[in-house]
Amino acid sequence: MGEACETTGETNPNGPYGGFSDYDNQPRRRKGEPETPNHVLLMTILNPAYPITVDVIHTICQPYGNVLRIVIFKKNGVQAMVEFDGIDPATRAREGLQGADIYSGCCTLRIEYAKPSKLNVYKNDAESWDFTNPNVGMKEPPSSSSTSSGSSRPPLLQEPRGFGMNVSPFRGGMNGQMGGGPRGGGGLFNSPMPDRFGINNGMSNGGIRSGGLMGSGQGQGGPFMGGAGGPGGASLSAMGQPQPGLPQQGAVLMVYGLNKDKMNADRIFNLLCLYGNIVRIKFLKTKEGCAMVQMGDALAVERAVANLNNTTFFGCKMQLGYSKQAFLADVQQPYDLPDGTPSFKDYMGNKNNRFINPEMASKNRIQPPSKILHFFNTPPGLDEETLKQVFLEGEVVEPKSIKLFPSKSESERSSSGLLEFNNISEALEALVVGNHAPIPNPNSKFPFIMKLCFSSSRHIPNKMAE
Repeated sequence: MGEACETTGETNPNGPYGGFSDYDNQPRRRKGEPETPNHVLLMTILNPAYPITVDVIHTICQPYGNVLRIVIFKKNGVQAMVEFDGIDPATRAREGLQGADIYSGCCTLRIEYAKPSKLNVYKNDAESWDFTNPNVGMKEPPSSSSTSSGSSRPPLLQEPRGFGMNVSPFRGGMNGQMGGGPRGGGGLFNSPMPDRFGINNGMSNGGIRSGGLMGSGQGQGGPFMGGAGGPGGASLSAMGQPQPGLPQQGAVLMVYGLNKDKMNADRIFNLLCLYGNIVRIKFLKTKEGCAMVQMGDALAVERAVANLNNTTFFGCKMQLGYSKQAFLADVQQPYDLPDGTPSFKDYMGNKNNRFINPEMASKNRIQPPSKILHFFNTPPGLDEETLKQVFLEGEVVEPKSIKLFPSKSESERSSSGLLEFNNISEALEALVVGNHAPIPNPNSKFPFIMKLCFSSSRHIPNKMAE
């Protein structure tokens, strides 16, 4: 995290998180000493088996009153500060949520009145948000829904079927919609709606199940990560319903057999982004050539395994499997890979993810590797030599044949075409190196970012249809 917040008042000597991350260093309240009520709560999340984000905290707190600001910090475990618009809603939230499990059997809440009188938020992201100032950082805060009084004893969230699967909020309808039925009819939204991070939360058709404040509904998705229709998913109408035989694993993929000298996080991203959104990538220091990849949902992992397992490139056979982990935690101090790049990277919000919303996802054609690549988003008037140079600089074999699609009009803003290689291994190497390579734009200081994917064509025809 960057500098997220600090307490109001004098310059804070304790670092970017002020007194929040140093809460354990503050004077302790003596046993039996009454707490001083405050409109700011300190939440400690015990046994945080799943990620705790602004969306999760906002969802469980909103039924008790208007939430102004949220800050999450992780210096001493996982803690969050929540600022309400008054002491009464803060007190209701403290009494209602104290000791509750956000997810069944984990993420238990221990809540105290905090000492700061106001939270300062400098960036609206997954770990801090100012609901009074939506212009700090991202697009817009979540919309308010009608208040619902939830029980504090059952789990606040239905345990995800692997992280990012089937976690939908139980709150009333909004915008005139009456939602939230006991069988999952209605829900917060009648149709999927991207959240403030540009990710579909899968909040359609939610309802109560198992008596929880948050229920598992028809829509796929979960707080922050999304499901089908979110990262790695596309909409259910675009990608189809999950197959009955889909393994009930999380969204973390194990990758074995990588060439340790040739592969890095960005190159893994370049390959796997064809099958779903990428959230985080982590190389394992104790196992050379092995990495873990958190994708947008389990369907994305399934597609990657089905299409890429046992493929060979850079002289190594890559093998893919399912991890038992629900998600990848942040790595504060990653080590350097042989090429000098970090062993851990976070791709949440990366614009090169291709399944951010249903419209984008519907444009992706899921194909197994082939020796022909389709390239697009390149400058108009692109020549073959410029394309070849991308692969030469990446130290991979250049395509043996290039076909530029004819321009449909003089005003066309970009170009596209096909690249043919001698075999699938060469095409794979070209894709991991050349995907998202910058191509100079003669008409602007900003380059085009070339995008590659596998083509369904078996060979490049001599004549392309105009």
